Amino acid sequence: MNVLKGLITSGKFSDAVLHLIRTTSTELPDDVVSALRRAHEDEAEGSTAKLILERYLENLHLAEERAAPICQDTGMPIFYIHSKGGCTMQKEVTTEIEQALRMATERQYLRPNAVDPLTGENSGDNTGRGFPPVYFYETTSDQITIDLILKGGGSENVSAQYSLPHAELGAGRDFEGVRRVVLDAVVKAAGKGCPPGILGISIGGDRESGYREAKKQLLRPLDDKNPDALLGELETRLYRDVNELGIGPQGLGGKTTVLGVKVTALHRLPACYFVTVSYMCWAMRRRKLVIEQNGEFRVV
Repeated sequence: MNVLKGLITSGKFSDAVLHLIRTTSTELPDDVVSALRRAHEDEAEGSTAKLILERYLENLHLAEERAAPICQDTGMPIFYIHSKGGCTMQKEVTTEIEQALRMATERQYLRPNAVDPLTGENSGDNTGRGFPPVYFYETTSDQITIDLILKGGGSENVSAQYSLPHAELGAGRDFEGVRRVVLDAVVKAAGKGCPPGILGISIGGDRESGYREAKKQLLRPLDDKNPDALLGELETRLYRDVNELGIGPQGLGGKTTVLGVKVTALHRLPACYFVTVSYMCWAMRRRKLVIEQNGEFRVV
């Protein structure tokens, strides 16, 4: 933790997190941009779907060129911190992250999004009770990594959790049941989640862990492979079946309803079988800050 202490003392840590926030808000990762370009190529010439995807790509170019947010809803910032032996400076790190958020809001990389549910007042600086969520994890790597997701309200609103069996959908406690509820979630989301989306899915766990782990799946690159062969097959099947729904970009029809599907599984109680779907919009804003032991850092 000496490297963190040194960065915090020198003021470089909040600057590094500010750089992470700016990059996440204004530049999509290469794998997401590539997926959007492939989707654009696949849609029919002159179609509404192709036009929408073309506008997405133009928007990305302008956002990067002007260092401006990709979307007016800059979302809830969610931080995932991995460090060797676990972080013993969680309070200090969280304080620095909050300071970086204030700076990012002042510089208009982020819209003020933290609203008190009791008074309706916006804090004005993207900080507040439980805002932002910051999760700490122990790792064996000498690198310290900070993953950031900016998740907008539209995609969060259409995320869903199902308890199986689900009589109305004819969904049992098996992969076919999982498929049925995932398709139901996407159909109900329609265009409200700004498709083509990315689905993070958790099978099992309890209600809380299901939502947490489903959202963590959104950190995975679109072109990675699931280490579990069964889950990998399920991802491929769900990706195919969801795109066959024809919902398309912004829900106006087309071949591309999702850009990717990522699935994990957790052990569950005998009485419970939850399937949790975390829906992410086309603007999959995720980035990683990598800090080396010598104090050097980069955003990837």
